[in-house]
Amino acid sequence: MISLHEIKDSFLHLLFPHICDGCGSDMLGKESSLCMRCMEAMPETNFELHAGNPVEKKFWGRLPLQQATAQYYFTRESLMQHLMHQFKYKRNKELGFQLGKKMGESIKRSGRFVVDALVPLPLFPAKEKRRGYNQATILCDGMAESLRVPVLKDVVIRSQHTDTQTQKGRIERWQNMEGKFVLAKPEAISNKNVLLVDDVVTTGATLEACGAELLKAENVRLSIGALCSAAKS
Repeated sequence: MISLHEIKDSFLHLLFPHICDGCGSDMLGKESSLCMRCMEAMPETNFELHAGNPVEKKFWGRLPLQQATAQYYFTRESLMQHLMHQFKYKRNKELGFQLGKKMGESIKRSGRFVVDALVPLPLFPAKEKRRGYNQATILCDGMAESLRVPVLKDVVIRSQHTDTQTQKGRIERWQNMEGKFVLAKPEAISNKNVLLVDDVVTTGATLEACGAELLKAENVRLSIGALCSAAKS
């Protein structure tokens, strides 16, 4: 016999359908933005398990990092590109929070990372206002739930607007980012293990510029975590 609770749930689902952000299926848990099939199809890198992984190698000779990782591979016309678009441009913060939580769980399980605080890569204020949020902060909020560490949002600020990095080469990307970050609260990260977080790492120029500024704080130890690593720079 169908209960009133089941009837209510069915009616609410009809009015406000809860569907997978990846494929549109309604076969997913109430607290998830993704169905099991899409979660299993997401291309995990497992970089967090391995020293000298491709993300760490990007920064060799550029930044003195403790560790670095990216959760998923990013390729064009893929499930990950679709999810990234949902998260960054369609205001799907719930999806971003879930992906951040997954990042945090993977980093915690790896046993390689020591994290005292999370620092989201900042957006230029006008851009953040236009978008409505900073995607790196949403990822950090999800990660914090798994790692049980604070998110420090105003430690470093983006002092100048920068042109898009999409069509630039590595040298141009670095020149575009040089001097664009300012360490505003060095005391907040002094003597801490800090994980700098962004959504995608390609050449690493933006993370390098921000990381170099964070390293000006006294005795800070820096690691990097990204949601995705581009298959090609």
